[in-house]
This record gives sequence, structure tokens and C-alpha cells, in this order.
Amino acid sequence: MSISENNLKNKKAAFLSLGCKTNAYETEAIKQQFKMYGAEICEFTDYADIYVINTCTVTNIADKKSRQMLRRARSLNPQAVVLATGCYVQESADSLKEDGTVDLLIGNRLKSRIAEYVNDYLQNPAKEIFTAFNSDQSSYEEMSLLSEYRHTRADIKIQDGCNQFCSYCIIPYARGRISSRNKREVISEVSRLAERGYKEAVLTGIHLSSYGLDDASAQEQESLRLSSGRMPLIELLEELNSVEGLERIRLGSLEPRIITEDFVRKMSCLEKVCPHFHLSLQSGSDSVLKRMNRKYTTEEYLNACGILRKYYYRPSVTTDIIVGFPGETEIEFEETVSFAEKASFAAIHIFPYSRRFGTAADRMEMQLTASEKQERAKRLAETEKRLRNSYEVSFSGDIKPVLVEECRNTDGKSLCIGFTPEYVPVCFEGDSGLVNTIVDVKMSDMYVNEYISADFDWKI
Repeated sequence: MSISENNLKNKKAAFLSLGCKTNAYETEAIKQQFKMYGAEICEFTDYADIYVINTCTVTNIADKKSRQMLRRARSLNPQAVVLATGCYVQESADSLKEDGTVDLLIGNRLKSRIAEYVNDYLQNPAKEIFTAFNSDQSSYEEMSLLSEYRHTRADIKIQDGCNQFCSYCIIPYARGRISSRNKREVISEVSRLAERGYKEAVLTGIHLSSYGLDDASAQEQESLRLSSGRMPLIELLEELNSVEGLERIRLGSLEPRIITEDFVRKMSCLEKVCPHFHLSLQSGSDSVLKRMNRKYTTEEYLNACGILRKYYYRPSVTTDIIVGFPGETEIEFEETVSFAEKASFAAIHIFPYSRRFGTAADRMEMQLTASEKQERAKRLAETEKRLRNSYEVSFSGDIKPVLVEECRNTDGKSLCIGFTPEYVPVCFEGDSGLVNTIVDVKMSDMYVNEYISADFDWKI
């Protein structure tokens, strides 16, 4: 490209990511595209020439937030170029065209070209909304980071798409079929970031457990999970475990069925893999799981927890639970609460069921009211708080390695905040020179939620 063709140079560009860590990773990669064109990156709340919003559609609330942020971008600068991408765009492009808030709509698997699209648009601004969607939702779109937006942990996208089709979920339609990133590209990116001082890599994806199984049928995928044969995710972890300078590898959300004896035995030999496992449950009632089209039972899930606890000492097992699924009875909800106790979760992300048009659950009878769902979420939250506090306090008196993420001045004290390998939040007195270092900290009652519980999010 010649200099005369660069229309982004010195333009102020603002970015906002909504939803999952995969979106966050992609937004940072898009931001770097703009930097390469010479654009000036600014805060989303600033007056900018260009606004890029990476949207989410996992719930009705996510849809609403996506619309609100697009309107906010337009209000911040009515003359700016506003671009929307992400899952909400993928599923609701027609309504966004009618809304008239945005100038460009870009589909999920064309995000690697967003800066190019905006640069071309600035050359010849069109009165009509520019749209670009990739009909091929099965191939992996390569994007990578040269640097990251946090100082200590780097989110690394290694997988996209989902083939599970849970009855409540719109994401397989918005993200397409599973596709995996080339192993060498993953290792290369993690190595670059480790050289720049990042201590921890967090592997993310839409359905992380499907990594490397792109060409396998659903039946073959299940066979690979349950056999002692090829395990692409383990193979990747084994190589990442050898990356010089990298101290920790953390896994994003996993499918419970990937947790087999052989899988965990091999993983437990990798000293850099953190003993923190987010196994998505969704319900502790077998009848609800069946209606959700989740392909395991509570007994199988509990067995997976047992395997993890066999190979790891007090691992953190966290989860997601949906309350108020269509037809969920009081007995089924109580089964879920009881199961949470039995599984001894370290933390639970609780979601009132959100009706998504186009899914099987949307057509189910016996939809619960918003008040019923909120009431059940509140009741489960009481159990979650007790379980989380119990897990955190269980480390009192232990000495744990803490990766320090930030330093705050609170109540006249200089406080370091970081995480153990189990992702337990720790707060202790120290100076800013400890940020991005791993410090051995004696865990005591003072650290438990005293300063950080109000704004802390357990979700990786």
C-alpha cells in the first residue's frame, strides 16, 4: 500500500469488546491492525473518528448492551465511522441495517480484515451500509497479537465455533462450525508474548475441548475424547509447557466429557498448567440437562470432578449454571442446588435463562417468568457465596505463589492484588515493583474478600 492510499493514518480509533474472552482477544488483534495503519488508539468514551464495537448475542441482555453501545458511539461523534462486528451482527444484521446507527457490518470470520475495510470505506464513504459476511464459517481465521492489553496474562485464541447445538444456545449459528488454530501459530504467539514478559497464557475458544478435532464427526470426536489415543489439546499443552519464560498455562471453559483418566493423568504431568478447571455444568438436574441437549449426566460430571481431584491437590473447579430453563420445576432447581453442594464448586457463574429466537428452547412450553428466574438466581447465589468462601478459606495458612497483577492505594495502604494458580484472589501489602512477578504469599484470613470481592470476576 502506498502512503496516499492510507486513509487511517492519524485517525483516532476507539474499540469496545462485549461478551467472551474470545471477543476480547479478537478486539485486541483488530486494534493492532489499526496501529499498523498508523491510527491513533483512544478510549471508547473519547471523541473519535472511528468506533469499532465487537458485539455479543449470548443473552437478551447482551443484545441490548450491543445496541446501546452502538448508539452511544454514534452519540459521541455523529460524524464518526461506526463499525459493528461479532455475534450480534452475525445474527441481527437486518435489524441493524434498518436501525441506521452503523456504517459497516462485518461478519465473525472476516475480523482480520476490519482495518482494511474501514480504510477503503474512508476513501469512498457510501450512503448505504457496507456489509461483509463470510459464507464459509468452517475455516479458522488467523489473527495474532504482538502485544497484549494486560501486563501479566495473555488471552490466546486457539479455537472457534461449536458443533454442540445445546437447545438454548445461539452461538453455533453465530460462530459457525468448529475450527482450530494451527499449533505452530499458537506456540509462536505464546513464545513472542513470553519474550515480552507475559507470565501466563490463557487458552480461549468457543468450544475449547474441540481443539484439533475439526475433521472428526461428532461420533469420532466422542471416541477421541474417551480413548487413550490422539489428544490434540494435550499435545498443544505439552509443547506450550516447554516455552521459555512462560510460568503458567490456564485453560478456559472445558466440556466435562474431555475430563478422562488418561487426559488428566497426562495433563497433571505438565507443571505449568494451573489447577483451575472451568467445567460448564448448566444444570444439576438430569431431566433439565436432557432438555438442554447437554450430552452428559450429573453422575458423569461428578466423576470428572473426582478425576481432577485425584490428580490435583485441591483444584479449583468452577462452573456455569442456568436457572429457570423452560419447564424447570422447583424439584429440578433444588436438584441443581444440591448438586452444587455435592460438587463443591469453588465458584459458580449464574445465569437466568435467556430466550433466544431460533433455538429449540425458544419453542419449548412452560417458559418461566423473569421474577421466577431472578428468585432462583438469588437463592443459588447464596449457595455459591458460601461455597466460594469455603474454598478460599481452605488455603488459610498455606504459602502460595501469587502472580501480582496490579497495585492499588487503598485506605492509606499500598496493596498488591494477584492470583494463585487456582485463581484464588489474593491481596497483600506491597509496592508496585512486584507487578508481573510471582511472589510466595502466606495465605491468611485478611486476604479473603477484604478489598477485592466487590469488583472481582472469577470467570476466565
